[in-house]
Amino acid sequence: MKKGIIGKKLGMTQIFDEKGNVIPVTLIEAGPCVVAQKKTVENDGYEAVQLAFEDVSKKNLTKAVIGHFEKAGVSPKRHLKEFRLENSALETGSVVTVDTFAEGDKVDITGITKGRGYTGAIKRWNLHKLRMTHGVGPVHRQSGSMGVIDPARIFKNKKMAGQYGNEQVTIQNLGVVRIDAEKNLIAVKGAVPGAKGGIVFISDSVKA
Repeated sequence: MKKGIIGKKLGMTQIFDEKGNVIPVTLIEAGPCVVAQKKTVENDGYEAVQLAFEDVSKKNLTKAVIGHFEKAGVSPKRHLKEFRLENSALETGSVVTVDTFAEGDKVDITGITKGRGYTGAIKRWNLHKLRMTHGVGPVHRQSGSMGVIDPARIFKNKKMAGQYGNEQVTIQNLGVVRIDAEKNLIAVKGAVPGAKGGIVFISDSVKA
């Protein structure tokens, strides 16, 4: 990985290319981010850069976190994220802006999906309903056969009802369509995990 930045999802829209084709894009307010810590092989056993994003009042942070920022000489920030950037020229206090990326780049974006609470197996796993005929009830929206007779138990990892959403998801190999350095905006083709206003992490695509 060579590049990374923290951003905030603004929502989806559509733009037109030179040929008039419609491109669905997600707008992300990316950066500016400040390097709060640089990790090295000598001190930490690996190379990484810790980025900080979005100003916040000290009263909303713990003393330990405030001390972490003061040691780096960085104003308090709300979000911290570590990126495994090898041979990076960034130093503590450096500013990372959206123009780190360019149009045509391929990126991976990580975010927290919308939480949908405790849901049934049909909504959670897209299973088929039972037949809507007489004799099937009283519940039609449930999974079918659960197991076999011999072990007399349900196997682990069976697709059942439970918590749906509110988990970290990474969408890989998305294309960067537009960059607006003045407004700190990046337009990425396709959908990105999370709700509007959610924090996302953008990094180089591991597939590209």
